[in-house]
Amino acid sequence: MTRQQTPEFPSSFVWGTATAAYQIEGAVAEDGRGPSIWDEFCDRPGVVVGGDTGTVAADHYHRWESDIELMKQLGLDAYRLSLSWSRILPTGSGAVNTKGLDFYDRLIDRLCSVGITPAVTLFHWDLPLALQERGGWMNRDTSYRLGEYAQVVGERLSDRVGMWMPLNEPVVHTLYGHALGVHAPGLTLGFEAFQAAHHQLLGHGLAVQALRASGCTNIGIASNHAPVRAASDAPEDLMAADIYDHVVNWMFADPVLVGKYPADEFAQLLSGPVDQDLKIIGTPLDWYGINYYEPTMIAAPVEGQGTEGVLEVDLPPGLPFAPVAITGYPTTDFGWPIVPEGLGEILRTFHARFGDALPPIYITESGCSFHDSPDAAGVVEDEARIDYHDAHLRALRSAIDDGVDVRGYFVWSLLDNFEWAAGYKERFGLVHVDFDTQKRTPKTSFEWYQALIADHKASQV
Repeated sequence: MTRQQTPEFPSSFVWGTATAAYQIEGAVAEDGRGPSIWDEFCDRPGVVVGGDTGTVAADHYHRWESDIELMKQLGLDAYRLSLSWSRILPTGSGAVNTKGLDFYDRLIDRLCSVGITPAVTLFHWDLPLALQERGGWMNRDTSYRLGEYAQVVGERLSDRVGMWMPLNEPVVHTLYGHALGVHAPGLTLGFEAFQAAHHQLLGHGLAVQALRASGCTNIGIASNHAPVRAASDAPEDLMAADIYDHVVNWMFADPVLVGKYPADEFAQLLSGPVDQDLKIIGTPLDWYGINYYEPTMIAAPVEGQGTEGVLEVDLPPGLPFAPVAITGYPTTDFGWPIVPEGLGEILRTFHARFGDALPPIYITESGCSFHDSPDAAGVVEDEARIDYHDAHLRALRSAIDDGVDVRGYFVWSLLDNFEWAAGYKERFGLVHVDFDTQKRTPKTSFEWYQALIADHKASQV
């Protein structure tokens, strides 16, 4: 098919891809790594599609050098990776596992040597199991352990890491891991899970301070955000959508950006010195990362109304909102609606809501799952993935034209990987991974992104 040329972006715009440690590394019991909550969760029967685990994943722990060669071929400006907390601090605190920290030291050295900026996430959902056994994110002490971990890593890597983010998607880890039980650690606490959210945000603020004290610069966060749309103009649907919007967007953005929760009701659900904590949580950032995948449509709850097919899990009864399916758009093979204009919408909303309090933005994740595989000639044709990223970049360019300061775009993901509770069924990568042989096959989307980056760089000469 003929596709229009992707619009030009500012000369300093950062082109990247993203991954996460548990999703690609494997080697869960090698070189002193301690177990994480995802190791334990995957051992439970029936919680992950196909009984899959991250024990081997994409075997990146052993294949990182060739994976960096793929990044070099792609022409990336930056690579967003996460560190395995339990590979560095096997029990979550205390003695450092030198072999684990050395692994990331070598990986980051190699990235720098080929001209790729390392963008490091400290916590991408894989909490050390030892900390979970002491209460995990429901225990205030875990916040301080994240700060301790940040100091350890910062002191070792501050001279080479170009971007830092202590947290990835605290909203997803809170809702799916602590409220609904569909992700590790598998808790079903309902609204009590807000305490876990607060402690993650407190840990984020403490980690930002520890990183800065260790000489680190260019610190942000990778937070999941998307527009929330009401199912109708009926007052009850508008109210339900507003409540949901506060729960999934502003509960997580407002404390970080303006040092307060969006409503007093949230703070009243929390224990501890909340006002004092918010001063730490609101420690200024150098940039703010938005992960975008799809908008959500919300209606007022109706007795007997289910949510099957809308979320990964049915919601418990008694909630003041009910997600409903968004129709009229193409979908990914994961069943997610493809709504590129939603990216521009959430960017403009942030710009309007926070004004001068909003630092520059990076799109720290956006991507799509299609169940693509090599054809008889060994080629992985994935035009749908190219269309996805092309359309989202057009929406992003439009938001920049409207005055939103967006500095970069990280494709999720570099590699097909372990997609949490969905196991290996879902494939988000620019590179196909045969999980039986670990063979890597760049898809046509890899070639498209490679050409896009090369054209961008050529136009700046």
